[in-house]
Amino acid sequence: QVQLVESGGGLVQAGGSRGLACPASGTIFSINFMGWYRQAPGKQRELVAEISSSGRTNYADSVKGRFTISRDNAKNTVYLQMNSLKLEDTAVYYCFAEVRSSSRWDFVRYWGQGTQVTVSS
Repeated sequence: QVQLVESGGGLVQAGGSRGLACPASGTIFSINFMGWYRQAPGKQRELVAEISSSGRTNYADSVKGRFTISRDNAKNTVYLQMNSLKLEDTAVYYCFAEVRSSSRWDFVRYWGQGTQVTVSS
């Protein structure tokens, strides 16, 4: 019903910047929260940032001041601007969206397939 596809991953030097985008497509009535998780090898998947439909944001302490989450409701797209990247930011980044496909249905969380972000020294 709903698909999310991340883009923008790749190799970036420490201290550099990278922007990720994740548009949602399919049968969408409304979207509540959107956001990003990441998972590094051998580590638990962690919430990086999330943003509500009204623009309220939450960030992991590890990325506060460096990452910025935003969304374009007209395009059903969530973004993650990553600045001052560190080696420990290396991970697969997954976007999510909590979507209602009908006004009668509950929100369902959908996931993208992930995009690799590798920070090198």
